[in-house]
Amino acid sequence: MRAYRDERAKSVAILGRVLGDLDLAEDAVQDAFVRAAERWPRDGVPANPGAWIVTAARNCAIDRIRREQTFARKAQLLARAEELPEDEETTIPDERLELIFACCHPALAPEAQVALTLSLVGGLATPEIARAFILPEATLAQRLVRAKRKIRDAGIPLRVPPEHALPDRLRTVFATIYLVFNAGYGPPVRRELCEEGVRLTAVLATLMPDEAEAHGLHALLLLQDARSAARLTPKGELVLLAEQDRGLWNLAQVEQGRHSLERAMSLRAPGPYQLQAAIASLHFDEEVDWAQIALLYERLAGLAPSPVVELNRAVAVGMARGPDAGLALLDEIGGLEDYYLWHAARADFLRRLGRPAAAEYERAVALAPSDAERDFLRGRQNLLATEFEQRDDL
Repeated sequence: MRAYRDERAKSVAILGRVLGDLDLAEDAVQDAFVRAAERWPRDGVPANPGAWIVTAARNCAIDRIRREQTFARKAQLLARAEELPEDEETTIPDERLELIFACCHPALAPEAQVALTLSLVGGLATPEIARAFILPEATLAQRLVRAKRKIRDAGIPLRVPPEHALPDRLRTVFATIYLVFNAGYGPPVRRELCEEGVRLTAVLATLMPDEAEAHGLHALLLLQDARSAARLTPKGELVLLAEQDRGLWNLAQVEQGRHSLERAMSLRAPGPYQLQAAIASLHFDEEVDWAQIALLYERLAGLAPSPVVELNRAVAVGMARGPDAGLALLDEIGGLEDYYLWHAARADFLRRLGRPAAAEYERAVALAPSDAERDFLRGRQNLLATEFEQRDDL
């Protein structure tokens, strides 16, 4: 399946770049795979399957173009199609990177970037993407149509941006892929999105071997995904990291993530994803070094400042130096009064200090975005009540 998706993405990228029409390219490639399904079982798989698909897709595209009603557009597209290779043994370049940049172009809305990346680069069918994001299939289909039309009409090129524009465009690509992964990380968990996020970062790291943050993001997603089997109980209840069954962690994936992190760090271009991956890696140690994690969050705040990063730093400081220190930092953060995890962290620090925490838990429950998180926080509330009852008994 992954081989199919990779060859499909390469072929769409090649045809899309030449034709300037991703819809036409995608339809032609799909026609080519239908022909392959008919012919390969009978005639055998060609020596160069990717080149065969591109050549067949070229011919399918020409057939479709000839049915085009508008003469000017027909002539233009036929001229472009003639640029495509006819030889089934031709070496076909891997142009998926160009396709990724087109899918993540800043002219497209973020939700369109995600849908298009999953469709064209990931090879996921429209019903699959719609189910993953809990959207009506017709809504998702329209989103894809509009995005591809915008790429065509605005003349958005399928190419790697020039060097001066590359950092900003890469940030958009990274953010899009991370959004794919986080949409699957849940709750609710959607495994197909997590797996596709990891796969897309692997593609990116392969195609940009000297880009440190591509390896950093790959490492981060591998390490986060390695705990997926331990994050929820069979009933779908959240399990804190410290309470997870380590036997359920995917240690081979942890090793792979750490290897990707080492590769990123060897390039000596620190970035936010590498720092987050380093933090994630430390959580797999038998004795978690919370002081080191707090230091890494401090560095992360310098590179990518945000209230959420400061929240995580406060939690790490609270684990390393005690709840008083963590609470003091937490109360210095502004802008998180409506964020449930800020209230949950305050509640936990207050509980550990033996101070009233019920109101903070109530606020956290009211703001939590999912049933699983609300149920987890109610469980912490019940734990708090039990602890107070035990103190009264003493």
